[in-house]
Amino acid sequence: MAFIPNALTANITTDQSSLLSLKSHASLSHHHILAKNWSTNTSVCDWIAVVCGSKHHRVVVLDISSMGLVGTLPPQLGNLSFLVSLNLSHNSFHGNLPRELANLRRLKFLDFSYNDFSGKIPEEIGNLENVRNLILEFNQLEGPIPFTILNIFTLQLLSLMNNNLSGPLPMNLCQHPSRLKALCLSFNKLNGDIPNSLSACSELEELLLDNNNFAGMVPREIGNLTMLKFLHLGSNYLEGEIPKELGKLDELEELKLDENELSGFIQWEIFNISSLTDMTLASNYNLSGPISDCLGNVSSLREVYLFKNEFTFFPPTLWSHENLLMLELYSNNLSGSLPQEIGNAKTAIHIYLSNNKLSGQIPLSIGGLTEIINFSVAHNTIHGSIPDAFGKLLDLHLLDLSDNKISGMIPKSLEGLVSLKYFNVSYNKLIGEIPSGGAFANFTYESFLSNDGLCGSPRMHVPPCPANSLRTSKKSRVVMFVLISLAVLIVLVVSVTVYLIFKRRKKVIPREPYFLSTVTPARFSYYELQRATNGFDDSNLLGSGSFGSVYKGTLTNGMHVATKVFHLLHEGENKSFDIECEVLRNILHRNLKKVLGSCSNLDFKALVLEYMPNGSLHKWLYSHNYFLNIIQRLSIMIDVASALEYLHFGYSEPVIHCDLKPNNVLIDADMVGHLSDFGAAKLLGDENSMAFTNSLTTIGYIAPEYGREGLVSTRSDMYSYGIMLLEVFTRTQPGDEMFNEDSSLRSWVQNAFPTEIGHVIDPNLLGLDEERYAEKLQCVIAIFEMGMKCSTDSPRERMVIKDALPALEKIKVTLLSLYART
Repeated sequence: MAFIPNALTANITTDQSSLLSLKSHASLSHHHILAKNWSTNTSVCDWIAVVCGSKHHRVVVLDISSMGLVGTLPPQLGNLSFLVSLNLSHNSFHGNLPRELANLRRLKFLDFSYNDFSGKIPEEIGNLENVRNLILEFNQLEGPIPFTILNIFTLQLLSLMNNNLSGPLPMNLCQHPSRLKALCLSFNKLNGDIPNSLSACSELEELLLDNNNFAGMVPREIGNLTMLKFLHLGSNYLEGEIPKELGKLDELEELKLDENELSGFIQWEIFNISSLTDMTLASNYNLSGPISDCLGNVSSLREVYLFKNEFTFFPPTLWSHENLLMLELYSNNLSGSLPQEIGNAKTAIHIYLSNNKLSGQIPLSIGGLTEIINFSVAHNTIHGSIPDAFGKLLDLHLLDLSDNKISGMIPKSLEGLVSLKYFNVSYNKLIGEIPSGGAFANFTYESFLSNDGLCGSPRMHVPPCPANSLRTSKKSRVVMFVLISLAVLIVLVVSVTVYLIFKRRKKVIPREPYFLSTVTPARFSYYELQRATNGFDDSNLLGSGSFGSVYKGTLTNGMHVATKVFHLLHEGENKSFDIECEVLRNILHRNLKKVLGSCSNLDFKALVLEYMPNGSLHKWLYSHNYFLNIIQRLSIMIDVASALEYLHFGYSEPVIHCDLKPNNVLIDADMVGHLSDFGAAKLLGDENSMAFTNSLTTIGYIAPEYGREGLVSTRSDMYSYGIMLLEVFTRTQPGDEMFNEDSSLRSWVQNAFPTEIGHVIDPNLLGLDEERYAEKLQCVIAIFEMGMKCSTDSPRERMVIKDALPALEKIKVTLLSLYART
C-alpha cells in the first residue's frame, strides 16, 4: 500500500516543479498574491489558478489569464502531462512557444491570446491530437501556418488572427471528417488563393480571412458551407464577380467583402439570405448596376455598407426595415429622389448618401428618423428647401447638406437641436438670416460658404441683415397697434381685478417670489398638493435628501406628478428653493427634469415636477430586482452628458450642478435619463469662471478643489461625472467601505487598468463565454478611460463635456454593432 502514495507524490511533485519553473520565468511583482501562494509550503492543488483532477490528483487546469504577468515560458511546462485546459491569455508573455508543449497530449483548450509571443508556430503543435480550441491570436507570431495542424482531427476553433503569419493556407485543411467550426486568420500577411478545399469544412460557422494578401476569385465552393454565419474576406486582393452560390448560405449573418477588386453586378440570389444582418461590400470601386429590389426583403439587415462603388439604384423598400442602424451609400452613381419611405427607418443611426447624383427635394417624412445621429446628402443636386422636420431630430449630431441646389431660409427650428455638433449647408442657394441660437452659436462661417443670399453676424463673413427687411405695410402697422392696445387693456383689467380680490381677503397670504411666474406654467395651492399626495403620506414618499422630500402625487385630472417639498427649518433650505427656481425657470432640455408648477407660502415651499416612473439610476444599480445592461447604462450616462453639456455651454450663463450622483439621475418610462435636483446649483458669469460655495454635496463625488476650498467650476461637475461613470460600470459606490484614505474608486479602477479591468467591471455585465467578449471589453475599457480622464485631480487636465459626449456616443455605436452581430 505504501507504493501508490509514493508514486502519486512523485507525479504531483513533477507538476509542482513545472509550475515553480513557470513562476521563476514570469515576473509576479504585479501579482503578489500569486507569488506568495505558489509555495512549497502548500499543496499544488491548493494554489490559486490551479485545479487538480479528483482521480489522479494531477494538475488538469491552469488559468493565469489577465494577471499582468511578464516573462517567457519554460520548457518544463510540457511536463504537465494531465493538463486539459491551459489559459495564459491577456498577459505580457514573450519569446518563442516551447516545442515541449506538444507533450500535452490530453490538452483540449489552449489560449495564449493577447500576449507578445514571437517566432514561428512549432510544427510539433500537430501532436496536440485532442485539442479543440487553439487560440494564439493577438501576438507577434510569424512564418507559415504549420501543415501539421491538419493532424488535429478534433479541432473546432483555430484562431491565429492579429499576428504576422505569411505564406498560403495549408491545402486540404479539412481533408478528414472535420469538426472545425471557426477558422479565424484575420490581420496577418497570408497570401495565395483561397483554397476550394475549404468547402470540406462542412461544420464551419466562422470563416475570417480579412486583412490579408489573398488574391484570385472568391471560391464558388464556399456556397456549400451551409452552416456558415460569418464570412469575412475584406481587405484582400480578390477579383472577379461575387459568386451567386453565396446565396445558398441560409444561416449567414455577416458578409464582408469590402476593400477588394471585385466587379460586376450583385446577383439577386445574394439578397435571398434572410438571416443577413451586416452586408459590407464597400470600396471595391467596380461593383455596379442597380441594387436588386430583393434587398428590401432582407428584413434582418442592420448594417449596409456599399460606399465607393458604381451602384445606380437603391430600392426604397429597404427604408421600411425595422432593424436598420447604419446605411452608407456615399460615392456611388445613385440617381432619383429621396423617397417618402425614408421616414420609416425609425431605428437608423447613420445615413450617408453623399457624393451621388440624387435630385428632387428632401421629403417632409425625414422627421420620422427619430434615432438618427448622422445624416449626409452632401455633393448631390438636391433642390427645394430645408424641411422644418429636421428640428424634430433631437439626437442629430451631424447634418451635412452642402454642395446641392437647396434654396429658401435656414429653419429657426434647427436652433432646438441641442446635440448638433456639425452643420454644413455651404455651396447652396440659401437666403435670409443665419440662426444664432442654440448650437448655431458654435458654428463657423465655413458652414455657410457660397450662399449669396445669407445675412447675419459679421463673424459669418456675410453682410448684415437689412434693418427694414421686416417692414410692414401701413395697414399692417394699424392692425398691430390695435392688437397691442387691446392686449394692454386686458392686462390692466386683469391686474385691477386681482388687486381687488386680494385686498378683500381677511387673511393675507405672502406673495410668491416674482420669478416664479416665469418658472412654471401653473401654480398649485397647498391643499391641492396635500390631496394629491394623500396628506404627504409616507407611502407616497419617493425619496429624501438634504434639501427636502419628494412625494408621488395624482392630480385631480389623473396626472401623476412628483412633488418636491423643501425643508424650511434653516435659511439654507429656503435659499435652495430659490436657487432651484432660478436655475429651472428658463432652461429646457429633454434630459433635464421638467417643472410643472410650484407652491410657495410663508411656511411651505414645493415644486411640482414631472413624474419619473422608473425611479433613480441608483435604484437600478443597487436593487437586486432591477438590472441595466451595458447599452442601457451607457445610454443613460450619455443622457446625463447631454444635459450637462447644455448646462455648461448651451445656456446663457454656465450652470454648475454641484451634486452629480446616481440618486439625482431619474429615468422615465422610455428608460431615458433626466438630470434632477438643482438645490446646490451655481450660476456663473462665463464658462471659464469659478465660484466659491458652502453648499453641502455628497462625499465621494466632490472634486478635490471643491472639497478643500469650496471652489466650483464646470470642471468640478466633470470630476463628479467621471466618478459616476466609473461607478455605473463597476456597480461600486465611491463611499464603499473597501476604500479608505489611501484608496478610492478611481485608484481602484486605475490600478486594474487595462489588463485586469475584467476584475473591476460589474460581473453581471459581461461573461467570458459571451460572443465577441474581447471587443466588448475593449469598449468598457474605453469607458473607464473616459471616466479617469474626467476625474483627474488637476481641473485643467479634466475632459470637458463637449469632448466627452461625442466620444461616449462613438463607443455606443461600436457596442450597438457588436450586439447586433451576436
